[in-house]
Amino acid sequence: MAPDKVALSKAKLKHYARLHQKKFRDSEGLFLAEGLRTVRELCQNLPDEEMLVALLFREGECEGERFALKHKGKVFCVTEKECLQLTGTSTPQGIFGVFRQQPAFASVDEAALATPGSSFIVALDDVQDPGNVGTILRTAVWFGAEAMICSSGTADRYNAKAVRSSAGSIYAIRHYGVESLEAELRRLQALGYSIVASSLDGEDFSQFHSHPAKQVLVIGNEANGVSGAVLALADRLVRIPHAGATVQVESLNAAVSAAILMERLVLG
Repeated sequence: MAPDKVALSKAKLKHYARLHQKKFRDSEGLFLAEGLRTVRELCQNLPDEEMLVALLFREGECEGERFALKHKGKVFCVTEKECLQLTGTSTPQGIFGVFRQQPAFASVDEAALATPGSSFIVALDDVQDPGNVGTILRTAVWFGAEAMICSSGTADRYNAKAVRSSAGSIYAIRHYGVESLEAELRRLQALGYSIVASSLDGEDFSQFHSHPAKQVLVIGNEANGVSGAVLALADRLVRIPHAGATVQVESLNAAVSAAILMERLVLG
């Protein structure tokens, strides 16, 4: 064991293992990440060193030595048995990170959003698969979104699967939850944003030759799409065209649809 790494106490092990529970994550303001790629990207994007609470490495993991040099006093060794208590998968990867959640935002700052120029926000309307939530978050970062808004029915962004799917993008974008997505979208409309909702009943996005400078893209629930209340206030309904005369699937995966629409709205 390296001198900068010590064994994790049983109390801390129990504490960190409980972060798989949303209620405990929320009360503690922490979340657990697993896997070298995810943990490394989160560490690279730390807004502040204090956002990192602890790094846990299975005994013998060589990567632990490198992290111990950079994050002194925060690296701990865990046994294979302890890894099984911490993991969110059937096969532990042996590398875990305990991080602080982003500060809670009631909403995006009005002064920032009211400034001239283009602005792009993604909103999730009851997207229930945490894998989709994490993938959409990472895609939103890629396409330069300023924020991601989540309805109360959307899966927790700090769920282990969401964190894994975001591949370390948690700190790369502002994201927050709201009790009423409809109310938040109306607030953004008042600030000059156009609400664009994905819908099978919308117009083919290729028919639009220009897009508003400020826009919010709403991605709906995997089974039911965007809610009726949000569709009613949307400024534009768009759909993704399919090739050929007929199509053999009902719809695209929510994260795939989000990626296609983001590319079109931002770069098209």
